[in-house]
Amino acid sequence: MRATFALSNAVRTPLIRFIGRRSMPQSVDHSPRPHPASPSGVLPDSFAAYRSKAQQHGPLGRASFSQGIGRNSGASLGPIQPKQGEFFDRDELPSRFHRLPWSEAEIEAIETGGASLCA
Repeated sequence: MRATFALSNAVRTPLIRFIGRRSMPQSVDHSPRPHPASPSGVLPDSFAAYRSKAQQHGPLGRASFSQGIGRNSGASLGPIQPKQGEFFDRDELPSRFHRLPWSEAEIEAIETGGASLCA
């Protein structure tokens, strides 16, 4: 117990050793440049110009409620019924596709991490 106490109060010295002193470069160029793998090789004029052309899971333009998703209310879309052979819930399928109930042995095997199978 004394060894643990001594180690916990000891000054931590990192195991990694760096060669030479810490030094910052004298001149660092922070001017914006296009990425070397950029398809166009040029920077956009402004962030707004970039955003108007960029796409991430669809256009990033301003949201408009007059077009696209949310334009119509749910009631105006009419009733939603599955097509022939389609089901919304697994319980609507024939009984052969229903989930099987867990047995006590399976529950015990999961709770013990499989140890009950070996005993």
